Amino acid sequence: MQLQIKGLTRRFGDFVANDAIDLTIEPGEIHCLLGENGAGKSTLMNMLYGLLEPSEGEILLDGEPVRFGTPGDAIKAGIGMVHQHFMLIPVFTVAENVMLGREGGPVLNRKAAGQRVRDLSDRYGLQVDPKALVEDISVGVQQRVEILKALANEAQVLILDEPTAVLTPQEIDELMGIMRQLKEQGTSIIFITHKLREVKAVGDKISVIRRGRIVGTADPSASEAELAEMMVGRAVKLVVDKDAAEVGKPVLEARGVTIIDPRGHQVVKDVSFEARAGEVLGIAGVQGNGQTELIKSLLGLTKLSAGEIFLDGTEITSFGPKRSLESGIGYIPEDRSHDGYVASFSVRENLVLDLCRTPEFASGPALKLGAIEQNADARIEEFDIRTTSPETPVGSLSGGNQQKVVVAREFSRPLKVLIASQPTRGVDVGSIEFIHKRIIEERDRGTAVVIVSTELDEIFALSDRIAVMYDGRIVDTVSPDIEREQIGLLMAGAVPKKGGAA
Repeated sequence: MQLQIKGLTRRFGDFVANDAIDLTIEPGEIHCLLGENGAGKSTLMNMLYGLLEPSEGEILLDGEPVRFGTPGDAIKAGIGMVHQHFMLIPVFTVAENVMLGREGGPVLNRKAAGQRVRDLSDRYGLQVDPKALVEDISVGVQQRVEILKALANEAQVLILDEPTAVLTPQEIDELMGIMRQLKEQGTSIIFITHKLREVKAVGDKISVIRRGRIVGTADPSASEAELAEMMVGRAVKLVVDKDAAEVGKPVLEARGVTIIDPRGHQVVKDVSFEARAGEVLGIAGVQGNGQTELIKSLLGLTKLSAGEIFLDGTEITSFGPKRSLESGIGYIPEDRSHDGYVASFSVRENLVLDLCRTPEFASGPALKLGAIEQNADARIEEFDIRTTSPETPVGSLSGGNQQKVVVAREFSRPLKVLIASQPTRGVDVGSIEFIHKRIIEERDRGTAVVIVSTELDEIFALSDRIAVMYDGRIVDTVSPDIEREQIGLLMAGAVPKKGGAA
C-alpha cells in the first residue's frame, strides 16, 4: 500500500507545527523520518494515526484521499503505530495484550488467542511466549509484542516512533532485523528517530524534518555529517575534541548504596564507586536499571536504605538538595520540566533559581535585580539561549533551549562535582555539540563529572571510565575503548556479578 502526504499542515493557534509537508511512502519501503525533538515528527505521525486533525492538506492511500477522525479509523485503513512509550498492560499476558480490543465476545478465548499470537510470531519471525506476563519479559520483547499488536490488525504501514530509545545495542540489532523481515513481506515502515547511525543502517530513504518542514531527502549513503547539517541547518562537529584526562583524587564517593522504593523493591543494590577530579565517569545502562534513583540519592533527593556518600572526604549522606548544591554539586536533572526549572518563571529568574540567596545576587532579604539582569544577559549570549527576551517564561521555550537554561545555571558557579543525567535529551545536534564541549571544559577545570545517559554514543564520546548498571548494580567498570557489542552484553546483565565496585 502506497501512503502519500500532500501539503499536510497543522497549526496550534499562531504556531505552525507542520508546514505543507509532502511525503510518499512506497510499499515495502523503510522510510526514515529524521529530526530533532520538537521538529514536528510526532505531530505529523499523530495526524497519520488519527490522533490530530490536519489544518490543511490530505492523506492518500493508494491514490485515494482518506480522513482519520480516530486511531480506529487509521487502524481499519491499515496503519499501525508503535509508540515510544509502550501501551501494554503489565499484569496481562502477551496474548491478552495482543488481543485486547478484538476479543470477539464478552469473554476472551485464551486458547485461540494464544494460537493467534503463535501464528503471527511464525509469520513475521517475532518469537514471543503468548503465556508470558508482560511485566516478566524484557523491554526488547515488549516491543515485539507492540509490533505484533499492530500486525494483528493487518497493518500495511507501520509507524515506529523512536523505537530504539529503551533498547540495548543487541536489541537494536534484533529490531533492525525484524524491520528488514517485515519489509521483505511488503510492510511499509516509517521509522522515526534522531539517531544518525540507525537511519544509515536500516533506511531505504531518509527524509529530514526541521522546524515543521521537510528540508530534504537523502539516501543511506549520505554521511552522518551531511545528515546532521540537514537537521540543524549548519555544519556540525560530531566528534568531541578532548585531551587525555588529568585525573586527580576522588571527590565524590558512594559506598554500599542501597535504595528501596516505596513499593518495597530494591532498585539500587550495594553500589560503590568514586568520581575523581578532572575525569568523566559515564554510567551506562538501559533506562530503568536504577540509574535515576542512584543519581537522585547523590543529591539528597532520594533517601538511602543503606550505604554512605562522601564529598571531598566529608560524609553528606544526610544532606538535602539545598545543602548538596551549596556544597559544590551541580545537577542537570533527567526530567528538566520536573526538577530543572519552574515553567512559569522567566529565563532571568530560572538562571538564578538556586543562587538567588548568594551574596552575588542578594543583600539580606533584598535581591540585586541589576546583577540578576546582567547575569541573564551574559548567560543568554554565552549559551546561545534562543529567547525573545530574558522575561520570557521558560515553559514557552523549545526543549533544547529549556535544557540550555538549566545547563547555563549549573555551569555558572564553581563546582566540585557535576552530575548530568541525560544532559542532551531532546536537544538538537548543534546544541549537543555545545553542551558536550562545555562538559569537557568543566572536566579540564578539575571538576569531577558524572554522566548518566542511555545514548551510548554520548557515553563513549565523553567518558574516561564507564560504569555499566544492570538490575540496580554496577556490573563492571570499563574503558571507553571497549567494543559496543561487549558493553551491550554488560547492559543486558550477561556477566558474573563482581560486587558492584567501581
